[in-house]
Amino acid sequence: MNKLLMHPAAKPVIFLLCLLPFARLTYGAFTDGLGANPAEFLIRATGDWTLRFICIVLAVTPLRVMAKANALARFRRMLGLFAYFYVVLHLLCYSWFDMGFEWADIAKDIAKRPFILVGFSAFLLLTPLAATSFNRAIKAMGAKRWQMLHKLVYFIAGLGLLHFFWMRAGKNNFAEVFVYAAIIALLLGWRVWNYASKRKPKLSAGMRGGSSSEKSLRSSTG
Repeated sequence: MNKLLMHPAAKPVIFLLCLLPFARLTYGAFTDGLGANPAEFLIRATGDWTLRFICIVLAVTPLRVMAKANALARFRRMLGLFAYFYVVLHLLCYSWFDMGFEWADIAKDIAKRPFILVGFSAFLLLTPLAATSFNRAIKAMGAKRWQMLHKLVYFIAGLGLLHFFWMRAGKNNFAEVFVYAAIIALLLGWRVWNYASKRKPKLSAGMRGGSSSEKSLRSSTG
């Protein structure tokens, strides 16, 4: 697995695969293949792909650990940038097709409709993650601060899910919402379990060390 993922062609192949949804939407837009309401189709499709890429990014670490495929980590940055690429497209489609690039109306809509506010907040939080996804940013910020910043992706995933839930609530269609909720819960739950399992041996070792110290103290005083 690692050997395959480290192949020079691996990154270009993943890059092209990530562009396939964009290529499909572009082709559909120019060939009248997006249904009766192409504007709505584009807005929803770009939003769906944003959430999918966030799930894919969250899946990298569990897959890397469980499959012992450390080379997966080299694709995480690219996948994260594609999540940002699709959220920018989502925002542009909404701003253009729904609002006609009327910035005052966009601001009012963000303030008036909670699900738009939540989605826009997720976009704002994702922006610094995309802007600092380069080696120079890691060096400038320091690894610890950079890691703390990029843990925002967990909160962003929650906001994206809430945005999706509210959007589907209008049509009382929650099937996909439950699927995404289950995936995100599983990926975040794995992280909690992994963190706890790493902490347990350390705590046990600390307790054993404390018991040994007490025994030594008793024997010396006895």
